[in-house]
Amino acid sequence: MRFIALFLLLVPVSFVQAQQDARSFPMWDTSLPFEPRIKDLLGRLTREEKVAQMMHATPAVPRLGIPGYNWWNEALHGVARTPFHVTVFPQAIALAATWDTVAMHAMADITSTEGRAVHRRATAMGLGHAGYLGLTYWTPNINIFRDPRWGRGQETYGEDPFLTGKMGSAFVRGLQGEDPKYLKAAACAKHFAVHSGPEPSRHSDNFNPTAYDLWDTYLPAFRELTVHAQVAGVMCAYNAVYGQPCCANDLLMKDILRRRWGFQGYITSDCWGIDDFFSFHKTHASRADAALDALLHTTDVECGNSVYATLLESLRSGRVSEPALDSALFRLFLIRYRLGMFDPPEMVPFAAIPDTALDLPAHRAHALEMARKSIVLLKNEAQTLPLRKEIRKIAVLGPNAAQEIAILGNYNGIPSRAVSVLEGIREKVGPGVEVVYDPLIAYTRDTLFVPEALPGTLSWEGRNGVQAEYFSNTDLQGAPISVVQEEGLPDHFWHEGAFLQEGVFAAHISARYTTRYTASVSGRLSFEVEAGDACRWYVNDEAVFDTWSSRQQGAQIVQMDVEQGKTYRFRIEYRKGEGRGVLRIRPGQYRKADLNALAARLRDADAIVFVGGISPQLEGEALPVRIPGFEGGDRSSILLPEVQTRVLKALHATGKPVVLVLMSGSAVAIPWEDRHLPAIVQAWYGGQSAGTAVADVLFGDYNPAGRLPVTVYEKDEDLPDFKDYGMEGRTYRYFRGRPLYPFGFGLSYTEFRYRRLRLLSEGRAGEALRVRVQVENVGGVAGEEVAQVYLAYPGLPGHAPIRALKGFGRFRLEPGESRELEFSLSPGQWALPDEQGNTFHPSGKIRVAVGGGQPRTGRPATSNSLVLNSKLR
Repeated sequence: MRFIALFLLLVPVSFVQAQQDARSFPMWDTSLPFEPRIKDLLGRLTREEKVAQMMHATPAVPRLGIPGYNWWNEALHGVARTPFHVTVFPQAIALAATWDTVAMHAMADITSTEGRAVHRRATAMGLGHAGYLGLTYWTPNINIFRDPRWGRGQETYGEDPFLTGKMGSAFVRGLQGEDPKYLKAAACAKHFAVHSGPEPSRHSDNFNPTAYDLWDTYLPAFRELTVHAQVAGVMCAYNAVYGQPCCANDLLMKDILRRRWGFQGYITSDCWGIDDFFSFHKTHASRADAALDALLHTTDVECGNSVYATLLESLRSGRVSEPALDSALFRLFLIRYRLGMFDPPEMVPFAAIPDTALDLPAHRAHALEMARKSIVLLKNEAQTLPLRKEIRKIAVLGPNAAQEIAILGNYNGIPSRAVSVLEGIREKVGPGVEVVYDPLIAYTRDTLFVPEALPGTLSWEGRNGVQAEYFSNTDLQGAPISVVQEEGLPDHFWHEGAFLQEGVFAAHISARYTTRYTASVSGRLSFEVEAGDACRWYVNDEAVFDTWSSRQQGAQIVQMDVEQGKTYRFRIEYRKGEGRGVLRIRPGQYRKADLNALAARLRDADAIVFVGGISPQLEGEALPVRIPGFEGGDRSSILLPEVQTRVLKALHATGKPVVLVLMSGSAVAIPWEDRHLPAIVQAWYGGQSAGTAVADVLFGDYNPAGRLPVTVYEKDEDLPDFKDYGMEGRTYRYFRGRPLYPFGFGLSYTEFRYRRLRLLSEGRAGEALRVRVQVENVGGVAGEEVAQVYLAYPGLPGHAPIRALKGFGRFRLEPGESRELEFSLSPGQWALPDEQGNTFHPSGKIRVAVGGGQPRTGRPATSNSLVLNSKLR
C-alpha cells in the first residue's frame, strides 16, 4: 500500500515536469511567429496524437503541455448553452429585423466579452476542455431563409443575400475583434452550402440548384464572410449538392471555398455529418472511405462519432499521407494559437477580461435596445397605438403572454432574468392599472392544462416530499452522485449546457424519484407529464407511463383512480442525453376557454393585447413534433394556428381594440387578422428583455423602426414545393404575387419623406454606382428610419431579380430634421451572375429605388419610395 501511495504522488510530479520540459520547445517560444511554432508542434506529435486532434473533443497531450480542447460552442444571439448567467439577445431573425450593422457589431463584441469570461471561469473550475465552454463558436448561420416553412430559419438573417452578408459580416467582426494578431473569439459561417430544410430529410437530401441560383442566392453571403470579413471557420452542411456530400464536395470545398475565395481558415463538419456519407447518402462504402474523402476535401475537424479515428489505419496502410493530416492540423492549431491558448495571458489582450464580465448592466441595456430595434409594426389603424398610459384596465391574453421559451428562442443562453410581455406590461402600467391575464389556449388546441394542488400527501422514509437520486450515467447504475429531498413531484427544466449541480453538467444523466402518495379524496386524478428524453412512471410497480425506448412528442396525460386514505408508491425514472431537458409531472385538469365568460370580464377593459404566434418548441432543429401545421421542426402550414384565429375573432367581436403581438421565428400568415384587427406587431423571439421592449412600443416610449427580413405570404398556396431549391417564385426577389407584408416593410409612429433622388455616377463596369437622396422626418415625433436601396434591370435578357436590395442604413431624425444620404454601390454590388454563374456588369436600363421599403408593394407605408430610371454605360 505504501508503494501504491508513493506511485500516486510521483505521477503528478512527473506530469508537471514533462510540461515544464516541453516549454523549452520552439512551439512555446513567443518570440517566434505562429507558423514555425506550429510546425515544431506538428513535428512532435505522434500519428495517434495527430488523428485525435482532429476530433471536436480533442484530448490533452501532457508530454507537450497541450491542453485538451472542445471545438463545439455556440453563440447565435449571445453565448449559448453555458451553465452561467449570460446576456441573451433577440433571436438571429430578430437581429436581422433591426437592419442595424452597428448594433449588431456591438452585440457580437459583448458576446465575445462574455465568452471570454465564461471560458476563464470554466478553466478555473477545471472545465476548460468541456463542450460549450471554449472560444470557437459555430455561428453565424447565414443560410438563406428561402422558405418560411423551414424551422431553423429563425437562426438566419432572413431571405436576402445582401442583408445576410452585411449583418453576418458585422457579427463576425464584432465577435473576432480587431487585434492584428489575436482573435477575441472565432466565428464560423454555416452551413456551407445550399441548406435550408426540410429538417426530417436533411441527412439524405441532394440538391441541384442552377448555376445562376447557386451564385445569385446561395453563395454571396458566404463569400462576403470568407473573403471580406475573414471569418475563422466554415461548417459544411449535411446535405449533398450535385450528388456529392457538402463536406466532400469538389465544387464547393475545393474549387470555390479554397481555390477561388482563397479561404485559409478551418472547416468543421456539421455534427455527425460525415456519418451521413455511408449511412444516408450512400456515396461511400465505409467509415474509412468517408473520413478519407472528407479530409482530402479539407474538412479539418470532425464533429461527431469519431469517423476520423479511421484515419489512423489509412495512414498505416498508405491510403493517405501524413502531410495531408498536417495541413488540416496546421489550420486547426493556427486558430488555437490566434486565440492565445499557447501564449502567456499577459500577452493576449482579451485574456485580461475578468470572469465577472457576465450579465453586466451595459450588456442588459444593449439586449433591451436590440429587442426594441427588432420590433416591426405591421399595422396601425386609427392610431390604435400607442396605447394611452392613463388606461384603467388592460387584458393580456394568449399562449405567449407569459412564456419564457418563446422569448429565448433556440441555441440560447440562460439570463439572470427573462421579462415576458405580461411582466413588461405590468411594469409599464404600474399597480394602479388592472391587468387581466389568461393564456386561454395552447398554441394549436383550444384546451389548456390548468395545474391544481395534489389532493393528498407525499412522503418517503419519514420525510415529506420526494426522494430524488441523480446518476452520472443514463442507466441509473452505481451509486447516485447526489440524493436530495424535493418538495413535490419533479418539475425541472434544464437548458442545454446547464449544471445539474456545481461542476456536473445536466447531460448524459439519469434520475430516480420515489415517494408514497396518500390520497385525501377518492376519484380520478389527471397528471400532465412532460419528459424531454425518456421517462417511465410506476405506481405500485405497474407502469402507467413509459417513453424509455422512444422520444415523447410533447406533454401527455396520465390518469389514475385513487381511494381516500389509500397509499400508492410512485417510482419515476428519467434519463437525459444532450440538449435541453425537461421533466414535469403536474396534477391538474384540462379546460376549454370560455370566451363568453371572458367577454364579460373584459366589458370594462380599455384594450386587449393578444400575444400569440408560435414557439421554438414547434419550429426548430429536428424536433420530434408532428401536429397539424408542424412536422419534424418545420412548418407544414404558414398560417397562424386556426384556434388562435378563432379566439381573435371572438375578441374582436367584443368591440374592444385588439392588438395582436406575434412571437415567432418565421413569417406567419395572418390574412383574417390583417383585414380585421386594427394593430399588429411582429415581436419575434426577442431575448431576455422582450417583454420590456414590447411594452415600450405598445405605450409609445419607443418608436418602432424594425423592418421585415422576410416576405410574409398570404397563404400556403403562394409557396413552391418545399424541396424545390429553385428560386423562381421565392422571396421578394422572385415572387410575382402580392405578399401580405413585403420584405423590408415596417411602420413608424412618425412619417418620413424622400426627395431629390439622383445618380452621381454613370455606372460604368468596374466603377461604383453612387446614389444620393434627401430624407426628412415630416411627422410629429422623433424616430428612426431604415433607408433601403433597390436595383432592378428591366428588359435584361436572361435571369435577373425583380428587384434586389443593394444598400441600407438606419438613422434617427428629430421632427422636422432632414439628412442627405449617399450610397456607394461597389462594382460587385450591382453586378449579376449569368446562366453559368459568371459575374458580369449589365448595361442598358436600370431602375434605382430608394425609400423606407420596396417601391409599389401595395402596402401603406410611413415613407415614400422614389424611383429613378436611368441607363448603365
